[in-house]
Amino acid sequence: MSIKKKKKLRSGFTTGACAAAAAKAATLVLLKGQDIDRVEIPFPTGERYGFSLHSCDYLDGQGRASVIKDAGDDPDVTNGAEIVAVVEENESETGDELIHLVAGTGVGRVTKPGLPVPVGEAAINPVPREMIRKAVGEAIQELGAGEIPLLVTISVTDGEILAEKTLNKRLGIIGGLSILGTTGIVRPVSAKAWTDTIDASMKVARAVGLSEVLLSTGRTSEAAAQRILNLPEEARVMMGDYLAYALKAAKRQGFTAIHLAGMWAKVLKCGLGIPQTHVRHGALEMRQAADFLHELGLEEDLAASMATANTAREIYQRLKIAGRDDLVRAVCVRAREYAVKRSGLPVTVYLVTSEDGVVEHV
Repeated sequence: MSIKKKKKLRSGFTTGACAAAAAKAATLVLLKGQDIDRVEIPFPTGERYGFSLHSCDYLDGQGRASVIKDAGDDPDVTNGAEIVAVVEENESETGDELIHLVAGTGVGRVTKPGLPVPVGEAAINPVPREMIRKAVGEAIQELGAGEIPLLVTISVTDGEILAEKTLNKRLGIIGGLSILGTTGIVRPVSAKAWTDTIDASMKVARAVGLSEVLLSTGRTSEAAAQRILNLPEEARVMMGDYLAYALKAAKRQGFTAIHLAGMWAKVLKCGLGIPQTHVRHGALEMRQAADFLHELGLEEDLAASMATANTAREIYQRLKIAGRDDLVRAVCVRAREYAVKRSGLPVTVYLVTSEDGVVEHV
């Protein structure tokens, strides 16, 4: 019997790395006056990577180049997006900044405090800014062009449309995507991408003066709890499956109370003290759930029958049919106890179903 090896997921490049590559190419075109098809740029890690160009041309005193983002095997909404850089001499620049960055079409602008970029500026994060400046500076040095003040405009084709699939609007990034990345490399199904988003969301909430936060496992849970709570948009943080991380982050960011919303399977895992609720970290064993319910007061014979259920949803339905709302509530109470222990903060748990919205809160 042969064992099929698991395919290794392929890494890719961040929007920041693609913008830096496009900016270097556009600078070379502007100063050298001829088209190129490939550039190599430095990364924050000290490594160097090459990029094939999607487009490259010189027109009316501007160098223009673009790179198609390859996110590897990461399911990123920007995978396949065209990242564009236009570089021109900056005759109006009077300050000390020789390489001035601005947002073009499809790149958002920051409108709320709490993000790494000040309000009013282009949503190009600090590491990508540094990568772009280094890449452009490297192009100038390669050509021996001396100190030339340059204006670099970064755009993303259809960025406004792609941004609608992200949480940018909630974070106060309006008009397009963010140019992101801390290493230049995208790791497939990156936990860091999730935890970075959780941190960014919480920082925005704190920066606008909020003291309570709504953590939810998905949009349905969030919407159901929000109908009861009516919290400001900034208070709503999509934590996905990163339960323990989000709970600790809420404490770290200085919140004084947590509202935690999720569907039955996630709340059940929370009650069981499972810190990461995605199935890839272990499917919920029905026997485990049945033993838990027995511990909470379900009769032994009924608990044994629960172990034969196919899904957590079926367990919930059986409890409802049996009229055991007391056990549903007991699970929510245990989930709250776990959340309080992890966060050190007061927590209210909201159990949600897609049919009925919030069905229990403790």
